[in-house]
Amino acid sequence: MDKIRVIIVDDHPIFRQGVADAFSLEPDIDVITQADSGEAGLELIRAHQPDVAILDINLPGMNGQQVTRQITAEKLPTRVILLTAYADAGQKIQGLLQGANAFCTKDIQPELLAQVVRVVVNGNYWIDRKEYDPGEIRRLLDRQTGGEMFEPSDISKVSEPLSAREMEILTYITKGMSNKEIAARLDISHQTVKNHVTSILHKLGVNDRTQATLAAFKYGWVRFDE
Repeated sequence: MDKIRVIIVDDHPIFRQGVADAFSLEPDIDVITQADSGEAGLELIRAHQPDVAILDINLPGMNGQQVTRQITAEKLPTRVILLTAYADAGQKIQGLLQGANAFCTKDIQPELLAQVVRVVVNGNYWIDRKEYDPGEIRRLLDRQTGGEMFEPSDISKVSEPLSAREMEILTYITKGMSNKEIAARLDISHQTVKNHVTSILHKLGVNDRTQATLAAFKYGWVRFDE
C-alpha cells in the first residue's frame, strides 16, 4: 500500500517535529519534508507535489491562506489542512474559499490529525471535528453567500462604487493579506490601509474582512483563477 505523502509547514520547529514524530507511528503516513515559511513550503509543494500539506495559518512571509490560494491557482494536486492557534469562523470560511480541505486548531490530538489526513486524501473535508463531503461544503458556502457562490450578482446593495485603490486593496484582502502586508506591498502607511478597509466595509455593507471577501467572490470581482 502506498503511503500518504505529507509536508508540514510551520515556523515553530518543536511543533513541526512533534507532528512529524507522531506521524512516524502511523503506518500509512510518510512525512517527506518540512518547511518553516510559506515561501519555502510552496516551493517544496511544487517540487514534491505531496498528497497533503499541513500549513500553519500564521506563517512568516506568505501566510497559510496565501499558500493555499496559490496551490489552488496552480492546480497542484496537494490537499491542504490549515492549522491555527485559535478557532475563528471567518478564518474557516476564508480558508475554504481559498481551497483548503480541512481546518484544525493546533491543540488537536495527533491521532485525530492523522485521521484528518486520511479524510482529505479521500476527497472529503474536515471542519470543527466533523467530516463533510464536497456537497455539504458547497451548501455551507452557499448559505454564507446567499446561494450565489462564484456567480456575478446584483450589486445594487453596494452604497457607492469602490475606488480603484479600494478594489486593489479588496483583492489583497481576498488573498488573506493583513493590513501590514498590504501597506508594504503598496508602499503606503498602515493607517492609510486601515482607512481604506473601513471605507470598503462601509460601502459593501459588511462587518468584517471575511464578509468583504465573500462579497468580492459573490459579485464576480475576484475569482479563484485570478
